[in-house]
Amino acid sequence: MDRKQAKNIIEAMLFVSDKPLFIQEIKGVLEEFDARQIKDVIAELTKEYEETQRAFTIKEIAGGFQIVTDPMLAPWLKKLYKTSGADRLTGPSLETLAIIAYKQPVTKPEIEAIRGVNVDGVLKTLIEKNLVRIAGRKDTVGRPILYGTTQEFLQYFGLSSLEELPKLEEFHFTEKDIELPEHLRKEEEEAGPVDTQQPNTEEKQDEIKESSQENR
Repeated sequence: MDRKQAKNIIEAMLFVSDKPLFIQEIKGVLEEFDARQIKDVIAELTKEYEETQRAFTIKEIAGGFQIVTDPMLAPWLKKLYKTSGADRLTGPSLETLAIIAYKQPVTKPEIEAIRGVNVDGVLKTLIEKNLVRIAGRKDTVGRPILYGTTQEFLQYFGLSSLEELPKLEEFHFTEKDIELPEHLRKEEEEAGPVDTQQPNTEEKQDEIKESSQENR
């Protein structure tokens, strides 16, 4: 297979995929091409799109690559395609997700202390949408469950990593808004190291069941 054919195949794969494609996934199809060659082809395609001022480009998202439209075209695309209500995040969900994203790993009581309201339902929804995951347990009294964001969170917001998180102001928040109350800050300082080991599948299922019971 020559490079031109490989480039067409990679472009087609990116075009039909509704999620970021990882290099290993592409390599599984183009077995005779190594990771470096595949990255070079993707870089070449990206350059072609930019030079010809196409309406789309290739962006690295959550460790994979995906064809995305130019953000400048969003106002017109919104008129054509409207996200269904089921996929949109409500204000409370977005606020809770912002706290988790910027404070992770964080416990439910800490989230509630910052927001000032119960987050049982919102947290359950975010977990069901796979935007939030159980990140371990805090080494303090009761060993409360810690929450963090997922790979799907990065995909949802088109981020390649947490370092690309937008400024808090875009969530209508400031650093002061997500500060823990003084008594929780003291507990955090006095607590030992946080256990953020990824649980195995069986343990994760138990954690999710326990979390669901807490959220009821």
